[in-house]
Amino acid sequence: MKDTIHKYFKQQQLLYGNELYFSINPEQSSESILKNDRINTQQELDTFNESICLCMECPLGKTRTNFVFGVGDPNAELLLVGEAPGEPEDLSGEPIVGGAGKMLDKILIAIGKKRGDGVYIANVIKCRPPNNRDPLPSEVDKCEPYLLEQISKIRPKLIVALGRVAGKTLLKLDVPLQEMREKTHDYNGTPLRVTYHPAALLRNSNFKKPCWKDFQWIQGFLGNA
Repeated sequence: MKDTIHKYFKQQQLLYGNELYFSINPEQSSESILKNDRINTQQELDTFNESICLCMECPLGKTRTNFVFGVGDPNAELLLVGEAPGEPEDLSGEPIVGGAGKMLDKILIAIGKKRGDGVYIANVIKCRPPNNRDPLPSEVDKCEPYLLEQISKIRPKLIVALGRVAGKTLLKLDVPLQEMREKTHDYNGTPLRVTYHPAALLRNSNFKKPCWKDFQWIQGFLGNA
């Protein structure tokens, strides 16, 4: 909110100098500012997507079905990042769908969030690696700058890496997930936490309790941010 207000006043200063002009309906004016900011960010993301969606910088471009850019609220306070698209994502062009997507949606609802409203979902890698293998360092080197550009446009309050591979890739730490959990890391100036990927909860129900603990922390952090 502070960034939006500051941006609005900077725009007013450029247009009218140091004189301020107020609407007779401030509440409506504030809503209009937020709506315009949301539209502008979505347009920026759409333009960026169009500029990279035919990317062939690494061999994954030759084997993908769809380039999976990311979906959600363009002004999200929570950015969820997986490691790479799987088969359902490659076919649909949307991150974290199928059974894992349904599990994620349930978790988000439990903390008062939902896909597309205050939440944006993306991956470190935009194209599916063959046989769902882990992304190679060379692929990350080519694709991670795209994620950084998305982050610069969305400006989330918190990034959550979903799964060990996403966490170690972003943090450049080759350690078990347990060593990354329950710590607030820094990712290029944005707080980052690591938790389980929802697909892991489908494979092992024992992960549900610690994952829920992580999302309760996330809910508290966003409520106080």
